[in-house]
Amino acid sequence: MKNEQISSKILKSNYIPTSEFYSQIIDSLQDYSIFTIDNDFVINSWSSGAAKIFGYKTDEIIGKHFDIIFTEEDQQNAIPKNEIITALKEGRATDNRWHLCKDKSVFYAYGLVFPLTGIDGEMLGYVKILRDLTERKKSEDAIKNYVKELEDLNTHKESVLAILSHDLRSPLSSIIATTGYLKANFERLDPSVVNEMLELIHKASIDELNMLDYLVEWARIKYAAEVFSPRKIELVQYVKKVFDTLNDTASLNAINLHHEIEENTKVFADGKMLLSIIQNIVSNAIKHSLPGGKITVTAKTQDDKIIVRIKDSGIGMSKEIQEKLFKPQMNILSKARLENKGAGIGLLLVKGFLEKNGGEIWVESIPGEGSSFYFTLPMEKPLHKIDSGDEIMFDENA
Repeated sequence: MKNEQISSKILKSNYIPTSEFYSQIIDSLQDYSIFTIDNDFVINSWSSGAAKIFGYKTDEIIGKHFDIIFTEEDQQNAIPKNEIITALKEGRATDNRWHLCKDKSVFYAYGLVFPLTGIDGEMLGYVKILRDLTERKKSEDAIKNYVKELEDLNTHKESVLAILSHDLRSPLSSIIATTGYLKANFERLDPSVVNEMLELIHKASIDELNMLDYLVEWARIKYAAEVFSPRKIELVQYVKKVFDTLNDTASLNAINLHHEIEENTKVFADGKMLLSIIQNIVSNAIKHSLPGGKITVTAKTQDDKIIVRIKDSGIGMSKEIQEKLFKPQMNILSKARLENKGAGIGLLLVKGFLEKNGGEIWVESIPGEGSSFYFTLPMEKPLHKIDSGDEIMFDENA
């Protein structure tokens, strides 16, 4: 028995694992992608875990540059090259980011790269290890989105209540008071005075209806997600629809509506929301344009998005107004309504619709010369993206 124990110790001390042994271990790690690249950054080995995660068979990927697993955005930002530079400088490079599979889908992974050296210290290439954290990322994003939705719900609830209180209740009180006065004094009032008061009531009623329509749309974007249905649509068709709707209003002040958008310029967006976005901005431009003015809609491609510009030759606005234009401040909304500008709630609606569709909005304006509203929309269905501030750190104990 003692001799067997001694033999076992000798066997253990003399045993050297073979490369086949390590290869079996690597291939058993199905939740990890492990592969090597040579000094020219060309993939020269590929684990079964890598094949499972990325969808490339070994014979499909060997000989390809390792850029192939990075998104187009990361390639443009030189992320693969920077990983190698960091690995050489610090001995290893780690990150958390989205990677690209064979079928163009993406997954979120913790990544590790380190140099691979030979017995004599010569550079053989690099090893890259990736661990799929997509489900964890989705869970964390779901929690973040839920918290944000609760915060937005509370913010917009207060905003809507304030609008109902300040911007709807007060004008309705005036309408009631005016109609009450007319009812009590109709027979002894001059017809011209009666006509003037009826005009005021009619205009105030239309304003109230428009405001209610804005609130309904605003509620739809915030609380009725089931109606959101984005798809690839042709931009120029929606611009033409808006022009057809607003052409009579523009003609009253000899304002020319013009577009320079090419056919087949497509965006990925919800059609109803896109129509509301364009109509709100063009309608505001008409209100702020001088007689004989011109409103021009143009679009250009930049990277993976379309930038739309709606330019008017109207009264313009100050820097102070520009900075507060897309913020839900009740005093600004009330002032806009009193001055018949109508931009307050409408532009908040536009901002909400654009954010829902993965876009953004901004304005450039010079007082006395006019304004240009810009907004972006994606050309294709957006891939999952992560902001640097939202990166999750890899927990090696997970």
